[in-house]
Amino acid sequence: MNISEETFIINLGIHIRQLREKKDLSQQGLADDSGITKSQIARIETAKINTSVKTLVKIANALDIEPKELFNFPLK
Repeated sequence: MNISEETFIINLGIHIRQLREKKDLSQQGLADDSGITKSQIARIETAKINTSVKTLVKIANALDIEPKELFNFPLK
């Protein structure tokens, strides 16, 4: 299966938003818990940036999940 990088980044952002909302966290709450700025969280969720693995680990830790769970989403 071939997927474009852009499609993957879009789906990743959507999934991160869904995980954040499931934990009843605002973007600011996730930012506070992860040490990442709210604007960066917003840019990740809306696929405006291709974020680093280091940042994804911070997000996973703040969501109290394993980093691999960030990539467990259907490809659309």
